[in-house]
Amino acid sequence: MIELSGLTKTYNRGQVKAVDALDLSVRAGEIFGFLGPNGAGKTTTIKMMVGLLRPDRGSISMAGYDLASSPLEVKRRISYVPDNPDIYQNLTGIEYLNFMGDVYRVRATEREQRILHLLELFALTRVVSDPIKSYSHGMRHKIVLVGALLHDPMIFIVDEPMVGLDPRSAHHFKEILRDRCSHGRTVFFSTHILDVAERLCDRLGIIHKGKLIALGTMDELRDQARNDKESLEKIFLELTE
Repeated sequence: MIELSGLTKTYNRGQVKAVDALDLSVRAGEIFGFLGPNGAGKTTTIKMMVGLLRPDRGSISMAGYDLASSPLEVKRRISYVPDNPDIYQNLTGIEYLNFMGDVYRVRATEREQRILHLLELFALTRVVSDPIKSYSHGMRHKIVLVGALLHDPMIFIVDEPMVGLDPRSAHHFKEILRDRCSHGRTVFFSTHILDVAERLCDRLGIIHKGKLIALGTMDELRDQARNDKESLEKIFLELTE
């Protein structure tokens, strides 16, 4: 579902390698956690995956399409939520959601059903007619998540997905991710909340100084650490010291 091959991005005229020859495959039906310390290359990788940055070298294929040669085909099949998304705050919640539905050409009947369902899950039904500028930070994050899920993307890419979510919404959001993967969709997310990643992800990748230094299930990462009882936090700290 996601194929990154030799992905490389440098800054400062090649003196700083933000991402260094990254090879990574993520399967359909998988929740994949992408971890790393600040400055490791996580956000740069994600921005290349969604077409916001152009790699210096390497290729990106998602949902069977090459990003360089078929960018619109890729973007029709993915959705991306950054950790601090920009949003049109003068719109009401429902205006924003209908805008997203128009962008992705979601049919009216499907749009209405999905909006009603997601608004209820995220406890936004009562405020959806209010201007987004009146929303709290957490409410803005939730309306962006609803908009990103509206077209039922094959690949859902999200940076720090739990930021601003109350416990009830976080619980429902994790259920949404699991349900998506049970239907063959793929979730790729970056987070610093390691206990969430440990419980939620099918596989994990740890990037450090632009290189992928660990990849696998929790059991496989414990095998690499030679301790079958290690927590993800301890493995992460040992690998990135």
